[in-house]
Amino acid sequence: MKRPVHPIEVESYRILRERTDLRHLPPLSRAVTERVVHASADLSYVTDLVCDEAALAGGLAALRSGAAVVADVAMVAAGITGRATVCPVAEAGTAGLAREAGITRSAAAVRIALDRVGPGAVWVVGCAPTALIELLTLDARPALVVGLPVGFVGAAESKAALRVSGLPGISNRGEKGGSAVAAAALNALLYVEEEQ
Repeated sequence: MKRPVHPIEVESYRILRERTDLRHLPPLSRAVTERVVHASADLSYVTDLVCDEAALAGGLAALRSGAAVVADVAMVAAGITGRATVCPVAEAGTAGLAREAGITRSAAAVRIALDRVGPGAVWVVGCAPTALIELLTLDARPALVVGLPVGFVGAAESKAALRVSGLPGISNRGEKGGSAVAAAALNALLYVEEEQ
C-alpha cells in the first residue's frame, strides 16, 4: 500500500526542489538527502551529508529482507515510521550495565541490542555519539549504519570514525545531526521500499 502524502509535504518538496537541484545524485542518495533536508529545513545538508549509494542499496535490501532496525534513543525510534525498532536505552538492565561497565546508557544499550539482533541489522544513531563509538568497537556486522548523532562532544569525531571504519553508513560532517534527521534518513529508504 502506497503511503499517503499530505499536501504540506508535497509543497515542502516543491519548495526544496525549487531551491536546490539534486537530480545529479544517484536515486537513493537523492531520496535520503531530500528527506533529511525536508525534515530539518536545512539546505546545508545537501553538501554536508555523506551518502554511499552502494551502502544505501545494501541497507534497502536488508530492510526488504526484514532486517532488525535498532535506534539509539526513543526519539529516533518514535520518528521511524512503519517499522518496529529495538531500543533498549530506557530499560532497567541498560542502566545497570552502564554502571557496571562505566559507560553511558546509550553505549550499554548498543551492547544489549546487539545481543538481541545479531549481525545484519540496520542501526540508526541520531542522539548519542557514545552509541556510535560503541557500535564501531563491536563485531556487529551491520547492514547499514545511519550515523547522525548531534552535539559538541564527540559527534563529529564519531561520524568521522564511522566513515573510516569501512562499515556501510550514512553520516555528515560536523556537529549537527539529531533524532529527526537520523529517522528521516531511514524513512527515506522505507518510503522507497514502499514505492517499489
